[in-house]
Amino acid sequence: MKKVLSSLLLVLTLVSCSEYQKALKSEDAGFKSKVAEQKYNEGKYKKALRLYEQIAPAYKGKPNAERIFYFYAKSYYETKQYYLAGYRFENFVASYPKSEKREEAAFLAAECYYRLSPTFSLDQVDTNKALEKLQAFVDRYPESEYLPKANEYVQDLNEKLEEKAFEIAKQYHLLADYRYEYNVALKALENFIEDYPGTKYKEEAMYYRLDSAYKMAINSVPQKKEERLNYAKSAYNSLIKFKTETEFKEKADDILASIEKELQQYTNSN
Repeated sequence: MKKVLSSLLLVLTLVSCSEYQKALKSEDAGFKSKVAEQKYNEGKYKKALRLYEQIAPAYKGKPNAERIFYFYAKSYYETKQYYLAGYRFENFVASYPKSEKREEAAFLAAECYYRLSPTFSLDQVDTNKALEKLQAFVDRYPESEYLPKANEYVQDLNEKLEEKAFEIAKQYHLLADYRYEYNVALKALENFIEDYPGTKYKEEAMYYRLDSAYKMAINSVPQKKEERLNYAKSAYNSLIKFKTETEFKEKADDILASIEKELQQYTNSN
């Protein structure tokens, strides 16, 4: 019985392969379309895509083109060719404004840009583009069944941009050597804290702000030193107010002791 089933499976496989090869060589667009959808439903997306690529030009403007172009875009999506999938989905949305698949296609187009968003350490052009596409989808379909997933993607992308912004500000501090560079680092850290008030990196950013402010102060010209030391002291107070038992407490306390020592010369002179 096992041998019979194996033989039958082999025959069906050969027939299927033969049908696919026949479709590739056929001039019958209808036959190609039938086999392409069959391959798609079988999960053989690369084979389906190859056929859809052949027949798509012939179906433009025809009554049954909507179905063809939907599966054409989905085949790109399923093979993880997100640039092409996103383009095809957007083209589908524009071409078939009354399609029942329009909302799904619009969401998948936006999702393709999300999938193209790189790791936070790389350029974030595609991340910003993905946010624009997802926001446009949310605005257009506020009651969509895809809304929870779209919001999840938006949050993920925003967190990526937040991490990128923090790492840039942090690197300004870590690579600073001179008074001017600490000034740049301080400004970057202040901007980050202001732009992302609820960030999970706030404690760390506040410590680096304190350290940058202190190092800028002690390297300042005499006429600006006292003012900058006092600013550094306020940065310490802000950190401790934000989190009393901060993980940076020991280092921050050491910085404060140095600040107080430096400020004594101004107290004594008065």
